[in-house]
Amino acid sequence: MSTAVQDTELPSALQAAHNDAQASGLAHAGGVPPTVAWDLFTAGQALLVDVRSGEERKFVGHVPGSLHVAWATGTALTRNPRFVRELEAAIAKAATRDAPVLLLCRSGKRSVLAAEAAAKAGLQNVFNVTEGFEGEIDDRQQRGASDGWRHHRLPWVQD
Repeated sequence: MSTAVQDTELPSALQAAHNDAQASGLAHAGGVPPTVAWDLFTAGQALLVDVRSGEERKFVGHVPGSLHVAWATGTALTRNPRFVRELEAAIAKAATRDAPVLLLCRSGKRSVLAAEAAAKAGLQNVFNVTEGFEGEIDDRQQRGASDGWRHHRLPWVQD
């Protein structure tokens, strides 16, 4: 199935991300940094779907109003075999199949895999939020010092 994104349906930031992804030969629609994701989400131009485990959302925090479809579950992060079907259902319930979707995980790695799986299943407008919620691990074995949703001081809540 084609992963081409239609020009007229996307905000300019997502179209630019898609163009970059195509030029780089990526297997998904592309990626945007957390600040751009927040702007698109709050403007109602994209859905934000957290793909981290339920435990991560609960104990680390999550973005208010974001949807949740786990890419992997439990502390062992066992791959969710129903991910694409659950994502399609969440998108359909919240908007339409072609609505732009931004996937958020801890560091931006699982959300790339999830975006690739979505593209392979024919979901064309599924993008990765680069940097993730917590960011990349640093030399001190800590996250959030240099990048990530929380590093950029974007809104989040904790249960």
